[in-house]
Amino acid sequence: MNYFSSEFKLGILGGGQLGKMLLYETRKFDIHTKVLDPSDEAPCKIACNEFIKGDLMNFDAVYALGKIVDVLTIEIENVNLDALEKLEDEGLKVFPPTRALRIIQNKAKQKLFYVDNNIPTADFQRFAYKSEIEDSVANGGLKFPFIWKATQFGYDGQGVKVVRKLEDLNGLPAGECITEEMINFKNELAVIVARSASGEVRTYPVVEMEFHPEANQVEYVICPARIDAKVAEKAQEIALQISNKIRHVGLLAVEMFQTQDDKILVNEVAPRPHNSGHYSIEASYTNQFEQHIRAILDLPLGNTGSKVAGIMVNLVGEEGHTGNVVYKNMEEILSLDGVTPHIYGKKQTRPFRKMGHVTIVNNDIKEARKIAEQVKNTIKVISE
Repeated sequence: MNYFSSEFKLGILGGGQLGKMLLYETRKFDIHTKVLDPSDEAPCKIACNEFIKGDLMNFDAVYALGKIVDVLTIEIENVNLDALEKLEDEGLKVFPPTRALRIIQNKAKQKLFYVDNNIPTADFQRFAYKSEIEDSVANGGLKFPFIWKATQFGYDGQGVKVVRKLEDLNGLPAGECITEEMINFKNELAVIVARSASGEVRTYPVVEMEFHPEANQVEYVICPARIDAKVAEKAQEIALQISNKIRHVGLLAVEMFQTQDDKILVNEVAPRPHNSGHYSIEASYTNQFEQHIRAILDLPLGNTGSKVAGIMVNLVGEEGHTGNVVYKNMEEILSLDGVTPHIYGKKQTRPFRKMGHVTIVNNDIKEARKIAEQVKNTIKVISE
């Protein structure tokens, strides 16, 4: 099929910043796009060929988009899977496939998948209701501290909490959840695996992630990870193991813990472009967004190697600021060598909302990390 400057239509479920960055690549290739998102202010709206307002969890809205495109993909996994399954049954190419999304969309199913396939992960328990956690604690089946996670609809640190005492459960959603053993980890790592529709597979280098202690959000992504080569090899092997078992098409981002004794435990996965791959826009031969397009259209996959060391700094809304966004000190960071800001186009800021990111590239990873710290301490995302 001819995808370029043709009548081919690509559908994207979700109009957020990941979709916007996918559209950089579809516009480069002149691929016609239709995007579905519930918000009139979705970042994708200005860059796609056709924007459709609609609920991603609504069967009819998702099904209707599928009937007017040739291939359908996602930029967020919280979408109506019954509609996708029906579209697949009717012959539409949906990537990643619904069977993979059904495993990934629910964190309890995801964890069970790891256990069933001998993939190392933290010990966990599954609860139908939050109230069952209190009973488990009272009966000695669960000990503090532990990690609480909602099984669905968590994002950007939402739906995850460290629980050190019963009172920490107050205010959390009452529905299905899991609890995980707290891991005494040395590093948090990630590997992105690309798999094409015909089965070609490539992995990106292992990256290291540094998280904000309160918001549970990534502050820095560092590529290459500053770890032993044997640990990196082990992380890539496990990521490939998951990819081979789940049989996704597109990208699969695998988040992991490196324990104090250098074991690798899988935390969770995302079946789409991911925050841990944003550095690739400036630092890689083929960035993650172009790679996703190549994979779902069954084009040859690109070189996943890095041209230069890269660090990504997340730009999130400052605490105490809600309203029309202002990016303070932008000129100062633009004066630094190797610095490229990406602004997502969200007009309203609030505390810890992802508003953009900045990539720092340098031949020396130590120097890149110093500049990243300077960027983090200089630019401020505030309200008017």
